[in-house]
Amino acid sequence: MSALAEAIARSFSVSELARPAVSPLRALGRRRLGGLQVLAQSVGTTGCAASMVLLPTVLLRYGSPLSSVLTLLGAVLMCYLIAVCIAQFTRRQAAAGGLYSFVFQGLGTRAALTSGVALLAKYVGSASATLYSGGQALILALGAVGVVVHGVLGTLTVYVAVAGVVAAVLVRGVRFAALVMLAVEACSLLFIVVLMAFPGTGAGAAPAPGTAPHGVLHIALASIFALAGFESATFFGAEAKRPLLSITRTVLVTPLICGGLFLFAAWAAWTGRSATVLAAATQGTASGAPTSLVLALNVGLACSWLASATASSHAASRLVYSMAVERLLPRWGAAVHARFRTPHLALLVIVSTVAVAGTALALGIGPAREQVISVARAMVVTAYVLVAAASVRLVYRIGEQTRGVALAGAVVTVAGVVLLGGLVVVQRLEADQPVSAVVVGLLAAGLLWRTVLRRRRPGTLRRVGVFDAAEPVDVLPGAGVFAPDANGALVLVGRPRGRPTERRVG
Repeated sequence: MSALAEAIARSFSVSELARPAVSPLRALGRRRLGGLQVLAQSVGTTGCAASMVLLPTVLLRYGSPLSSVLTLLGAVLMCYLIAVCIAQFTRRQAAAGGLYSFVFQGLGTRAALTSGVALLAKYVGSASATLYSGGQALILALGAVGVVVHGVLGTLTVYVAVAGVVAAVLVRGVRFAALVMLAVEACSLLFIVVLMAFPGTGAGAAPAPGTAPHGVLHIALASIFALAGFESATFFGAEAKRPLLSITRTVLVTPLICGGLFLFAAWAAWTGRSATVLAAATQGTASGAPTSLVLALNVGLACSWLASATASSHAASRLVYSMAVERLLPRWGAAVHARFRTPHLALLVIVSTVAVAGTALALGIGPAREQVISVARAMVVTAYVLVAAASVRLVYRIGEQTRGVALAGAVVTVAGVVLLGGLVVVQRLEADQPVSAVVVGLLAAGLLWRTVLRRRRPGTLRRVGVFDAAEPVDVLPGAGVFAPDANGALVLVGRPRGRPTERRVG
């Protein structure tokens, strides 16, 4: 009997399950996002267009052409190696918790909770900083057309309006949000690339090399942070149409796409082709740039920054949702909108937090933007180190280890620890004690969280690591066997062997 005939015979011999096997992430709406929409989430989080203007200013300040380009190349290589480590998980499972869920698979609950705190701090911090930058660019653009925004009331009005738009886009639905981010970021990227590509729009003298202390470290951290966000696609595995393929491709491709654009921006900066653009971005019309260029540039930057804030808030909401499903966070975090199938309460809380933090930055209340970014940089490096180590542990445990994965994990782990230690040391040398204290506190928070849960709610730790599970509709009849797991949920445990038999699970 042929394999096809056996499969057909088996499909008729299997009865319906006594109770359905349901994915724990089913409420989000499975299999809705195409590959392009997943890519939009990933690229949007990086704020690629705005970073093409911001990153060259860091390169000009801290390094020479050779050291800047080599450091940027090293950062791109490191992010690609991180992507290789992440791909070891995305090829095997889809999750709404992203790197947090992956770290659990390799290193357990202690490391998972540490990475969860780090990721939440990174995405909220990054979203707050980009919302602030986007609001400032929008205020400058309004000023260029004669609408002057000044005072506390004017600033509050702008940021409340921006936060309202971000929340509306995200609650409206994952596909709608992805399309909006794709359109906004694509237009901004095209505009910035054109400005830097043609000498007539930005020719100028080549800048002198920077001489600021700790230049290589600052460039490396800024470059990695500019590329950070490519991993945000992993938070939408349950919602992707072909998660094991599209998420993996996006994670591997995004660092190369953004890295290539950043290298182009560095070349344009060091050759003087983007001198007018950079001057217009930092000094406005005072640099001698025409008003039309300043207006268009600020609109493009505002769109890119706000797309990044939207994408970061999007990823953070899925992390909160995943933790709420696991009962690590209050159950309201797992509430899903009946029509749009988005975790609307988690989204509203995240966007509100980001809006308050971004507005506080604009009003000069609390820490400075540079301090927020320094903490976010430390947190993303921490998450990358943990997921790299987890990938090596995973493939070793399942017997699929390769030299490439081991080398990638080792390089990322060592480089990440060096960068993290260097950041803390430099912050102390520069007398920025609050940043060091916050970084250490956040790293300890995950360990403390686990200790509290282990003593008061030990059953909760057994629920960590929720990922998308197969449902009967995903499996050909008779091609798989569903059985209860440790928590009583029906999951696909394997394929039937031998003669077709009837399988009932009740």
